[in-house]
Amino acid sequence: MSDGGEQRAIVTGAGSARGIGIATALALAHAGWRVALTDVAADGLRTNAARIGGAVPVAAADIRSEDEVGAAIAALVAELGGLEALVNVAGITRPTPLLETTLAEWEEVFAVNSRGTFLATRAALPAMLERGYGRIVNVSSVSAIRGGGIFGAAQYSASKAAVLGFTRAVAREFTARGVTCNAVAPGLVDTDLAAPHLSDARRAEIVAAIPAGRLATAEDVAAVIVFLCSREAGYVTGEVVDVNGGSHID
Repeated sequence: MSDGGEQRAIVTGAGSARGIGIATALALAHAGWRVALTDVAADGLRTNAARIGGAVPVAAADIRSEDEVGAAIAALVAELGGLEALVNVAGITRPTPLLETTLAEWEEVFAVNSRGTFLATRAALPAMLERGYGRIVNVSSVSAIRGGGIFGAAQYSASKAAVLGFTRAVAREFTARGVTCNAVAPGLVDTDLAAPHLSDARRAEIVAAIPAGRLATAEDVAAVIVFLCSREAGYVTGEVVDVNGGSHID
């Protein structure tokens, strides 16, 4: 069981300058966590580690690769000296309509969003199970629930829906052993992932349909993730927390 000591977390997809990964890492660090970062972008990792400050372990890895993910997680756990939380942020999207989506594109999106979440989780779980304590938080999307319609096409919606099923299965299997697993489902977030695909007109159209009157920020999502990583969230597991400003209420 957790002894209330040091809290250590690994955040995947943490190499972007404006993304949920770095926002989460910064928020966790502010809350007193030691954080480690992984992403395919080695330069971005080093830059973001410097933004956090202190000794922040980083490991570049292609989230699609079993060998690279396994080696990266093992190295980061060793540097941290243990692990209490894993946040699976790494993801991509493609706005391609279904009839124009190639098999290669479909498989690429699933490889990053779904396979990557599985590989990182499987690699991180032993360190948590060794202590009988852990928190896993997976980043899904409102598109997984409503089937797109805001941003991201069929391959994105389906891959993020797979993350929700995976989240519930992990929670069911490991909560009794001290490891909770939850997901967040953001609406459209103002990050580098989304911005290149949005015209000013489309952005205005989307914002007009959000009761909160704005797009989400990465910090909005990070705040929920930090709670789900906390000791206080120990009785929350297998859940999906919507972070969408009211754009989808279920």
